[in-house]
Amino acid sequence: MEIILQEDIEKLGSRGEVVTVAEGYARNYLLPRKLAVEALAGNVKRLEKIRGVLAKRTSTERELAQKQAELLNAATVVFTRKAAENGQLFGSVTANDLAEALAAQGFEVDKRRIQLAEPIKAVGEYAVHVKLVHDVTATFKVVVNREE
Repeated sequence: MEIILQEDIEKLGSRGEVVTVAEGYARNYLLPRKLAVEALAGNVKRLEKIRGVLAKRTSTERELAQKQAELLNAATVVFTRKAAENGQLFGSVTANDLAEALAAQGFEVDKRRIQLAEPIKAVGEYAVHVKLVHDVTATFKVVVNREE
């Protein structure tokens, strides 16, 4: 089934592209969430108009994301957790913890956008990357201290 994407979807395409996907994926996921529209004759004709609107929205979102990235690059998140003598944490610091800590500092970041290969399990300083929108990324500092 051919569809026109209205949002960037990782591993599928970007806004305004016409892509072919399985019918079930389109009908059960993309169309109900308004991430795409069917590539019917009328929609294909409107594609140029849609692309203009999407280009404007993309540029404003990119500008906002770059401003947020500048602020995030200067941000530091500090956690104090129980740890063993060798610095191993008794728990871990996950992407969810990082998203909540950033929200407390006023940053709206979805936990799925935080690129953390595995949870942080040791005391120390870490640089964590956040993929915002449209290939705008930021790196913030995470400090994990041992609870006394």
